[in-house]
Amino acid sequence: MSNLLEIHEGNEFQVRSFQSTYRVLRNIEGPIVEKTDEELSQIPRVGKSTIDRINEIKSSGTFPDLEELIQRTPEGIVDMLSVKGLGAKKIKTIWEDLKITNPGELLYACRENRLVDLKGFGAKTQANIETQLAYFIESKGKVLYGRFEDEALTLLENIRNIPDVSRAEFTGIFRRKMPVIDKLEFLVIGDEALVESKVSQIEHVVQESEGLRYHGVPLILHFTDEHQFALDWLIGSSAENFCLEYGIEDQCLESEEAIFEDVGAAYVVPEMRDGFFTIDELDEFDHSALISREDLQGCVHNHSTYSDGTHTLKQMADATKEMGYSYFVISDHSQAAFYANGLSEEQLILQSKEIQSLNEQYDGFKIFHGIEADILADGSLDYTPEILSSLDVVIASIHAHLNMDIDKATHRLITAIENPLTDILGHPTGRLLLSRKGYPIDYEKVIDACAANGVCIELNANPYRLDLDWEWIIYALQRDVFISINPDAHSIEGLNDVNYGIHAARKAGLTAHECLNAMSVDAFEKWLNDRK
Repeated sequence: MSNLLEIHEGNEFQVRSFQSTYRVLRNIEGPIVEKTDEELSQIPRVGKSTIDRINEIKSSGTFPDLEELIQRTPEGIVDMLSVKGLGAKKIKTIWEDLKITNPGELLYACRENRLVDLKGFGAKTQANIETQLAYFIESKGKVLYGRFEDEALTLLENIRNIPDVSRAEFTGIFRRKMPVIDKLEFLVIGDEALVESKVSQIEHVVQESEGLRYHGVPLILHFTDEHQFALDWLIGSSAENFCLEYGIEDQCLESEEAIFEDVGAAYVVPEMRDGFFTIDELDEFDHSALISREDLQGCVHNHSTYSDGTHTLKQMADATKEMGYSYFVISDHSQAAFYANGLSEEQLILQSKEIQSLNEQYDGFKIFHGIEADILADGSLDYTPEILSSLDVVIASIHAHLNMDIDKATHRLITAIENPLTDILGHPTGRLLLSRKGYPIDYEKVIDACAANGVCIELNANPYRLDLDWEWIIYALQRDVFISINPDAHSIEGLNDVNYGIHAARKAGLTAHECLNAMSVDAFEKWLNDRK
């Protein structure tokens, strides 16, 4: 609403008011539409008009003054608001001066070098917009597994409830838990015509000329019978040629496990059927040791209200303890991260005292004092060695100056890795899936540097990141580098993101003994002390 008002030169006070309300609401824990009017009225900056709009959204999914603005705006202009780096002011200029009204036209204009002379643009801005536009267009129709899982499970349940369906299961890349999903596939036993007709009537399923879509994602139904089900499920849930290499072709047995046994092979979980491992590697692999959520004993890389988190240090620690962990690493943002309320040296001291007090109250649970230290442009960390050495855990991450070539990014990371006070390398490429490509790095050099310096690499489990990418975790394990599956939680709810990290780690074949935070609290503390 604030963006469209700004594009249409709405009242400046209204623009600022909507922006301010948005910033407040986006930090509220839990679904806003489930809150009562009384609960909403207790939120700062939320008045009667905002509550009325929220109630409109509850009943219709939108509100009248927003719809009025949308009707006045070309559909492509609304799409452009989702392109990173394109704010309302820039879009307004592009629309007015170049008469461009959709992302495709804008990408073409960038490649024709038509933005460089626009006021407030220039060659560098045009290049950045072109990169983000290409990524946006390429990513349309795709969703993140971690942000689509609940919707997919709802659809599966709806399909299973169709009377003509005797069995339905996920298949394809969704069953392999790929981080980015570009189609949702089901294997179904039932009357094809009847089932397809009833699926098309399910909420959020749309019949288009090219087929069914669910929440905008292509939806594909594969039909089979009970005799053929296990074979079709195995083939459909595996990468191309995976089954052929095993000699699996016409084994119509009762289960996938029975099919693997029939060809003399160990059962391979769907996550590892992407074709990145040879048959010999899979046969030699101890599948019982594959990492699971139950293996994690510590929750590493978390934020609190000391920096940009939603919950207090105690609330985060208590929630972690209730989830069954035996230790918790708080790692708020460091002082260079001013945009995230990074901690000053004085605030670090206050936090340390609170941790000491809390640890005295806990029995069988421990908080470790860490920091997510910013890696500065020259590769140094943004506290003195004296401050960093006083902490239990140092996670080094890049958050600013992301526009780097491969040499600069690699050098910057390796400089931080070689700092003897760095324990864990955080989200190594800075990527945000379907939103921002990571800066380019020489993966082998960065991973080799971690191996040489005993630095652990984070698998940031936030579904927008999943960084280090699972394909490169395979190389890290070959170099004996520990992986830590970290939620990067900014709220209690965010602690559950470790589940998506587990999915990615299993794709790489990570086992519990190769995972840093699968260590017991004593082993984890010994690892830290040995580094010091």
